[in-house]
Amino acid sequence: MKLPEIIKTVSKELNKRGAKAIVVGGSVRDHFLNLPIKDYDVEVYGLDSLDKLASILEQYGSVNLVGKSFGVLKFSYDGEEYDFSFPRTESKVDSGHRGFDVTVDGHLSFTEAARRRDFTINAMGFDVGTEEFIDPFGGLSDIEAKRVKHIDDKTFIEDPLRVYRAVQFVARFGFELAEESFELCKNMVQDGMLEELPRERVYEEWKKLLLKSKKPSRGFELMRKLGILERYFPELQAIVGVPQSPKYHPEGDVWVHTMMALDAMAKELNPKLEDKQKLKFLFAILCHDLGKATHTSIDENGDIRSIGHEYAGVEPTKKLLYRLSDEHDFIESILPLVEHHLKPSQFYHGKAKASAIRRLATKVNIEELVVVAKADFLGRTTPESQAGIYHAGEWLLEKSSNLNVANKPLDCIMQGRDLIALGFKPSPQFKEILDAVYAQQLEGSIASKEEAIAFVKERYL
Repeated sequence: MKLPEIIKTVSKELNKRGAKAIVVGGSVRDHFLNLPIKDYDVEVYGLDSLDKLASILEQYGSVNLVGKSFGVLKFSYDGEEYDFSFPRTESKVDSGHRGFDVTVDGHLSFTEAARRRDFTINAMGFDVGTEEFIDPFGGLSDIEAKRVKHIDDKTFIEDPLRVYRAVQFVARFGFELAEESFELCKNMVQDGMLEELPRERVYEEWKKLLLKSKKPSRGFELMRKLGILERYFPELQAIVGVPQSPKYHPEGDVWVHTMMALDAMAKELNPKLEDKQKLKFLFAILCHDLGKATHTSIDENGDIRSIGHEYAGVEPTKKLLYRLSDEHDFIESILPLVEHHLKPSQFYHGKAKASAIRRLATKVNIEELVVVAKADFLGRTTPESQAGIYHAGEWLLEKSSNLNVANKPLDCIMQGRDLIALGFKPSPQFKEILDAVYAQQLEGSIASKEEAIAFVKERYL
């Protein structure tokens, strides 16, 4: 296992004192998964006190004692930070993620310390001194079997967040949840154990699921099977089984389509985007058809329609997202993408006029809208979707770019100071006049300051 040299150096110093360093957790797992390793966590065995460990680390870099009560030291060296910790056991004494009694013991065995971890794949270690892997619970065999399996029933249920961790690991790694782990998680959901979780912790696991998975649908499908959606996210559960027109959606019901569109979005996203922007797109496509739960009907001929579902989807989107987060501005930025997700295709097939495109730009960022609409288009099994070319989006992007409204609305040509220059005194009428000028701009009747002035003189002077 490839390690930073500083970890090897500290390990040698520990060995001189009869102690040893073992790299633990996700870095060992990711080594076997051939994934890039971002963080190295090191457990130190054989020392009597954290103060001794701190004194060793201070020979090479700076030490932050903020986690000392939990047996953890933050060690900084050459611009990188590493967690050095003592092995510990945890026992549940109260509700919530802080309700644990932590016992730090430098002389615990690796197996005893690793038992507190959630899954076998996260309970492996690498002895830095001997360069040997330690795998007391069969994590490597579970990796080879593409399986997420919990270690211990008793310790697992002490932190209900582990159910969501199971979900995101299944999605991120393309694994299956072991049958016994599935049953345990399902029982935890049914017993209401997840209700003690703060939404901030749940949201963090959702973000990992969405941002780190090639196919986030695997995680959401698991949440459906575990009963999480029915109990905690009814807006998503409500679209399961909702029929769609086979002409436009031969792939199946609204849930099937939403999951396909979500995976399409994950595949299409520009990796250079910031995580916040990626989340915006992913949540928008996850929620884009929530309105179909209440606005789907079947007429006497058997035709299935969902008229107005794009507008009806706004409220359930708000309810779902506010259940995860209170980031008001972020949530509000997603709503227009849900409300207008049909517009690119509607405008393309209707050959919308320039004025309609300009007005659309005042309601939503057209470039962002096309990203969402394209994922919606790709999340189907129609021949057109399978071909992968979203002509409607390309058309709208070209038209809006030519009109200079692809990523922002038109600026108003006239300002209040222009009205003052014409002899108007500031009053509530200013808004009426400026709105009228802007409406003419959107229609294309006014394209310059001179034309705006002429319009105001003719109508208001």
